Amino acid sequence: MLRAFPRAAGFLGAAIVWIGLAPEAEARITRIEITRVEAPTFGGASFGAVGQYDKLVGRAFGEVDPRDPDNAVIEDLALAPRNARGMVEYAMDIYLLKPHDLALGNGTILWDAVNRGNKVALALFNMGAVGGNEPTGAGDGFLQQQGYTLVWSGWQPDVAPGGGRLTMTVPVAHQGGAEITGVVRGEYIVTAPATTQNLSSGSFTGLTHRSYETVSLDTTRAQLTRRVKETDARIAVPATDWAFADCTTAPFPGTPSTTQICLRDGFSPNFIYELLYTAKNPTVLGLGFAATRDLVSFLRHAAHDDAGQPNPLAGGIRAALAHGTSQAGRYLRTFLLLGFNQDDRHRAVFDGMNPHLASQLLPLNVRFGQPGRAYGQHEDHLYPAAEPPFSYPRTRDSIARQTAGLLDACLRTHSCPRIVHTVSATEYWQGRMSLDTTDERGRFDLEAAPGVRMFLFASTQHVPAAVPAAGICQQLSNPNPYQQGLRALLVALRDWAVHGREPPASRIPTLRGHTLVASDQDSLGWPGIPGVRFTGVLDKLQLVDFGRQFDVDRETGIVAEPPRLVPGADYAVLVPRVDADGNDVAGLRSVTLQAPLGTYTGWNLRRAGFAEDEQCGLTGSFIPFARTKAERDVRGDPRRSLEERYGDHAGYVAAVRAAAQPLVAERLLLPADADLLIAQAQASSVLP
Repeated sequence: MLRAFPRAAGFLGAAIVWIGLAPEAEARITRIEITRVEAPTFGGASFGAVGQYDKLVGRAFGEVDPRDPDNAVIEDLALAPRNARGMVEYAMDIYLLKPHDLALGNGTILWDAVNRGNKVALALFNMGAVGGNEPTGAGDGFLQQQGYTLVWSGWQPDVAPGGGRLTMTVPVAHQGGAEITGVVRGEYIVTAPATTQNLSSGSFTGLTHRSYETVSLDTTRAQLTRRVKETDARIAVPATDWAFADCTTAPFPGTPSTTQICLRDGFSPNFIYELLYTAKNPTVLGLGFAATRDLVSFLRHAAHDDAGQPNPLAGGIRAALAHGTSQAGRYLRTFLLLGFNQDDRHRAVFDGMNPHLASQLLPLNVRFGQPGRAYGQHEDHLYPAAEPPFSYPRTRDSIARQTAGLLDACLRTHSCPRIVHTVSATEYWQGRMSLDTTDERGRFDLEAAPGVRMFLFASTQHVPAAVPAAGICQQLSNPNPYQQGLRALLVALRDWAVHGREPPASRIPTLRGHTLVASDQDSLGWPGIPGVRFTGVLDKLQLVDFGRQFDVDRETGIVAEPPRLVPGADYAVLVPRVDADGNDVAGLRSVTLQAPLGTYTGWNLRRAGFAEDEQCGLTGSFIPFARTKAERDVRGDPRRSLEERYGDHAGYVAAVRAAAQPLVAERLLLPADADLLIAQAQASSVLP
């Protein structure tokens, strides 16, 4: 059963009455410390009626009762030290951008789950926002014009401080007062030769993440291997050819280190290096879920903390939405799976969620977990992430022998949020997105879950390229944008979560529509484009056995390293079918895709010297059209040229205008964004 939310005015009145009756802080946030205030920080007439915004920066302190059944799922919570009240304590960085006058805002928190400690939402939704982790300008002010109160908080305890990243402090688990040890697996893939890596280093981690210390510097008690491709046999690196050391300032064997690894001949970009070592002192990472639950509930409902320090948002909040991009979107899906969208008074924490670029789960609630790692065809392939359940509705998985859904916990407690789930095409090629909407064998589409909408931003890559470039890939990166679609869908999500207005229908490829297919050239319909190597390689999925102490159903527990592939337990991973140009035919097709300048894909391949022909990370491809028919005839390109498509510049602008108008009518593009896209087309150099 999904919650229905009253209209703003009535809900705010109820909240104010409740706060007046509640003298104590809620949701186990015990103390709020605001250490920096900028009032105002930016804003003004460009933000419309909302006006100026304030910036509040500080720390939040909380505690969790390990005896509470709602917290029992947190891995190693029972092994954490307790305070005099028998509670387990934590602390996290917090960062707020709020209307100077809360009454002028829309009464809604937009909690942006930081990605490896980094803020995402402001630059993602606001065109031209500047400052990164220390925002100094809101760009076009879209979120501020909407009236949101933006909240960021640390939730990933292994993120290292620095660079404006938001961090979290949690205790180390101990067994009977003794250190806990366990085998940890590191994987190192570099894009340029290097002598030294942190033990935590990876394609998405490194200096920004804390490493689990090795218990011994003796390399004979550990194992280092290398291979070119993910599926290649591992070749042992002799223990005499590497060291637990730092070789950045001293030649091999370098300066001994319990958190770094050094290779005699250096790390080559052509290899995957894999280390198995015994580590010590795991932290209680799963407290990150409880901290988010408790902070957002506190900001929504409490008058003050235990010392009487006022809640900076008291009386001004009546709803909360969550956004999470990529890793942070997987955090939101796991947050739901583990039942954290209900606070200590049985209220929903978030009324709506936008998991973005996230088709899998996050191994945060894991002993010696490494939640900063990913799930690629080449990189981080065997780390926990792609475990069932994949889908929101409850589904039978005959391979994993489970029946479950991501919404099971919140359905039991009547605390499910409205969900608008958005992905790029890369999530199909690299993130096994098809398993979120089909059965495990790829035989039929799943029935949609009530309260969930799903959108593929057709023919986009994970993060659109600002300027197409090849880098270590064979093709240029993909610039097809989805920012405009995200903005429209955020408006629709709030209307749905707060006012009950139904959003646009889902737009995803399906089996019944013959738009979700195998990745081979014939099934996909891939055109033979000169100079483009197509292999159909994608991130396949085979069930992984992480050992008896790992709870696959809840992405929780202790991972046995190295993991073991289960023979014959192969899932069917499918991708969006393409048209004669190589562009996706299903999904939310942007103005750019409907008036294309080339082929836009969610996949790319690595070039020679970088594990050639493996999937190239989270990068898609852009393959420009020829300008004229004569040029394409010389190339032997089967795709029509720009001149054949549009005739001239005016024809191109007309195509952009024709693509924008239906999207506006369907609430998939905001009118102001349509006007901007048309203006950009007019100012472009396409067929001048």
